[in-house]
Amino acid sequence: MKIILTNEVSGLGAAGDVVEVRDGYARNYLVPRGFAIRWTKGGEKDVEQIRRARKIREIATIEQANEIKAQLEGLSVGLTVRAGDQGRLFGSVTPADIAEGIKAAGGPDVDKRRIEVGAPIKSLGAHKVSVRLHADVSAQLDVDVAAA
Repeated sequence: MKIILTNEVSGLGAAGDVVEVRDGYARNYLVPRGFAIRWTKGGEKDVEQIRRARKIREIATIEQANEIKAQLEGLSVGLTVRAGDQGRLFGSVTPADIAEGIKAAGGPDVDKRRIEVGAPIKSLGAHKVSVRLHADVSAQLDVDVAAA
């Protein structure tokens, strides 16, 4: 099935790309979650609009990405959340929470969609998080989760 990606999908492509995937993958995963729309002749207009929006958000050069990477890796992000007695959180720490924490710590404004959390953060302590800045540049960030 031919689809148009509306968000970046790891291993598949970036927003605005037209890709061919298996029918079940598109029907059961990509389209219901809003990562893609079905390709149609009229959808080609949407592709240009998605690409323009991506260029506005995207970091243009590798040099810019490396500058932001240096800022992020020199930053310590601390988040305070509600937790129980055993150190388990009530809920989890989301990429949006991490993006707000980066901004509060004096770091650059990072899009929450670029933050990759390996396993859900549901406990107190230090956690490693990856931030995709460019296709070739990724920053590792330490996030310290403390009880409120």
